Amino acid sequence: MAETKVKSPILVLGIGNILLHDEGLGVFAVEAMDRLKLPDNVELLDGGTAGADLLDAIAERRKVIVIDALDADVEPGTILRLKPEDLLTDYSGGMSLHEFGVADTLRMARHLKCEPKEVIIIAVKPMNIEPGIGLTEQMTALLPKIIECVLTEIRTAE
Repeated sequence: MAETKVKSPILVLGIGNILLHDEGLGVFAVEAMDRLKLPDNVELLDGGTAGADLLDAIAERRKVIVIDALDADVEPGTILRLKPEDLLTDYSGGMSLHEFGVADTLRMARHLKCEPKEVIIIAVKPMNIEPGIGLTEQMTALLPKIIECVLTEIRTAE
């Protein structure tokens, strides 16, 4: 019989396409956070470009913190703290390649009555989303500040 893994109450979910420079922000951020000493109740997940496939991963968590690039009407490098309803109401004209995937996944979780209690999206306007691997120099310099935003969210969930 397969062993069932108990989910951590807090999930940090990095979303992004690492083949498009800063679009891979969420994945690179979770990778960087994997080197930190995080509380035992926190799980990190590289969600790549998945959308509805993440339903099981987010289901019934106390808090899900999503990190993603967002093409919003703000200066490149701007860090935004959003809630799911901001994605559904087209926050400042912005759009992530994964925005609808995340919104659809949350809607599906709500419909199935397994939605996380709280979802926060840490979104950053990318500098460059042209084909290429690795974050731009500017986004790499912002990574510690982005991670600090995530750590603040983790602390407020405890």
